[in-house]
Amino acid sequence: MRAVTAPTPGGVDALQVVDRPTPEPAPGEVLIRVTAAGVNRADLLQRQGHYDPPPGATDVLGLESSGDIVAVGDGVTDLQPGEHVCALLSGGGYAEYVAVPAGQVAIAPDGVTLTEAAGLMEVAATVWSNVFMMGKLQHGETLLVHGGGSGIGTMAIQLGKAFGATVVVTVGSEEKAAFCRELGADLTINYREQDFVEEMKAADLRADVILDIIGGKYLASNVAALNTAGRLVVIGMQGGVRAELNLGALLTKRAAVMATSLRARPVSEKSAIVSAMVAQVWPLVADGTVRPIVHATYPLEDVRAAHQELEDSTHTGKVLLTL
Repeated sequence: MRAVTAPTPGGVDALQVVDRPTPEPAPGEVLIRVTAAGVNRADLLQRQGHYDPPPGATDVLGLESSGDIVAVGDGVTDLQPGEHVCALLSGGGYAEYVAVPAGQVAIAPDGVTLTEAAGLMEVAATVWSNVFMMGKLQHGETLLVHGGGSGIGTMAIQLGKAFGATVVVTVGSEEKAAFCRELGADLTINYREQDFVEEMKAADLRADVILDIIGGKYLASNVAALNTAGRLVVIGMQGGVRAELNLGALLTKRAAVMATSLRARPVSEKSAIVSAMVAQVWPLVADGTVRPIVHATYPLEDVRAAHQELEDSTHTGKVLLTL
């Protein structure tokens, strides 16, 4: 089968389309013939040599995909060959076939194409697990999302509004700001020109939950933007891994700082996240309240162009590979 690896870390030229044996489903797994795969920033980090796959995972890139089940391993009874599904992966999505634990697989929701479904699992699982399961966002609270135009950001806007939150986002351009407002964002802040803490103060808003992809660079400002008993959930480190934390400010607000990742979690935890996410989010996709935002699709052979688009941050929503 065709698959994409990056045998030598580097720029987009490090990506290679290679031949690999078609995997066999182990007990508890299903084998999916891939229709499309989502491109995520974690894939860029893996290509650059900064984010190795978890122990035992394939070196083929790709953390989510959609397609048809073609075989099931021993012990799998709730999924059958021929079903249209999407999957949350530890790796292997950039390939014609992928084997994945059954608990990380969901029947593709009604209301979207199978290709569009490839862009749902990673962002929906990330937002649901971090904003709702960890951050415990409640109706009437305020959610601040950094990177509102990203795949995660566009999903967070939609889910935040669907569950009755006020949603604030930071973005890098007026075009992305306008799109986020169309999705329902109540306040958009251009981080290139504005200070998000000051803009939120001017709007008389404090964040009950912050979903942060920046890390160190934003730590002090995030704490300043938090409401009393606010929750900062850090899921990325684009702005560095180190920063000084004023514990006094945190204590005064009785606030919490949490950091988490999804890829390296045990299968049992990822399966629980997928189950909860499907129960809460899939009905919203089926009735059109939430939709996958697909910026562009590229054939597998153009994977370098897909990575370059994500690296340039010219996208709004998801970039997908098709097979």
